[in-house]
Amino acid sequence: MEHGPSGGSTAMRRRSGVRGGTRMEWLEHDILCIIFSFLDVFDLVRCTAVCKSWNAVIRKSELLQVLYFKLRRDSGESTSSGQRKSMEFGLQEVAMKYHRLCLQRGRIDIHQWKAHSVGVDQCRMKMGLLLTGVGDKVMRLWSLDSYKCEEEYYIPDTAFLVDFDFDESKIVGLLGSRVGIWTRNGKRSIFPSREGTFSKGLCVRYIDPDAVIGCEDGTARVFDMYSRTCSRIIKMHAGPVTCLALSDDELILSGSSLGSVSISDLASDQRVARLRPTDSAGIRTLCFNPCSHLVFAGTTVGYTYCWDLRTMKSLWETRISSNVLYSLSHLRSDNSTLAVGGIDGVLRVLNQNTGEVLSRCLIDDERPISSARNMHAFIEKKKGIRLPEDAEVDRIPRTCRPPITCLSVGMKKVVTAHNSKYIRMWKFKISFVIWVDLPSR
Repeated sequence: MEHGPSGGSTAMRRRSGVRGGTRMEWLEHDILCIIFSFLDVFDLVRCTAVCKSWNAVIRKSELLQVLYFKLRRDSGESTSSGQRKSMEFGLQEVAMKYHRLCLQRGRIDIHQWKAHSVGVDQCRMKMGLLLTGVGDKVMRLWSLDSYKCEEEYYIPDTAFLVDFDFDESKIVGLLGSRVGIWTRNGKRSIFPSREGTFSKGLCVRYIDPDAVIGCEDGTARVFDMYSRTCSRIIKMHAGPVTCLALSDDELILSGSSLGSVSISDLASDQRVARLRPTDSAGIRTLCFNPCSHLVFAGTTVGYTYCWDLRTMKSLWETRISSNVLYSLSHLRSDNSTLAVGGIDGVLRVLNQNTGEVLSRCLIDDERPISSARNMHAFIEKKKGIRLPEDAEVDRIPRTCRPPITCLSVGMKKVVTAHNSKYIRMWKFKISFVIWVDLPSR
């Protein structure tokens, strides 16, 4: 009989499940399966991203597959049609439906924390991280799970920060008429004056390796972040470029204070199209949905517009406010909801396909504020409310609706900046049991 180094039987170890690991590892596997079985499908998907071992346990135990088909049955859908789809695609559909219903009807919990010593008015959310700044001399990168400040990026005393964007490796900042780069280890560099200066910049967007600067003279200047040179200067408008969006297929979309949206090809420098709203108000904010090829814009007089980039035709226009709209955004994979904020301080959720206002959200200023300190930050907790359709916004106290200068959308959440010291996280939640019985609107 074959023996191992400790004198025990290898065959016995194989029969007892020890080969390839210890009894404790198998025990942990079984315990994890039991724990995971109590989770719903959305939390389970999040657990697959924690580490390789958790991912392997969940995949091999087929927990996701069982929950997914159960969810389809509970929703009255045929499982046979679901089997013809990939489970990953089906789970994405389910997740987007859940996200939409949470934003439209879910309970609203608001967490706010003091992120800066002075008011800041910009925020960007990517990869579970939040970058805040514009208003003081530092940008801060936050964990959305713990509210911990992970990194800080300081602005030179001789410069002022206008706008920023980031990815997993670097921060790109617009410093007046220059470009600055911060690597994620905190090291900063500024383009040499000969290479990195231009007429006054108003906005920046970044997709590796290019940073696109919208300028006051109506041009978009494209900077290569590796060679640190200006590779192209594209004439976009006759007036200032106030906002930008970039598509995955190298299109630059820009809005102007003169009231139009211009689209140019990043590779050829050629203008592809010009989209004109029916009113003459300036375009203040812009975003593009790569999944549906829809372009959304907000104006200085409260209109939102939608165009189909494939046909270059207008799909809808809606005036949702009498005041300027500062920011609009959506979850990248979501084809249904659009979050919009502006000077009136109301967080609105719109239907991407029709422009219908699905919900108007405010801070409930009448309920007492609770607070808690975790190991990283002092968190104030408030409740959010949804306004009835006939409610007059102007009659609501400003304390309930500080201006929303910028917003960013995550899964079942929206983060807002208000030109104050505080950043707010709006968390939307709907009961899983109730959700499977709710019809889609």
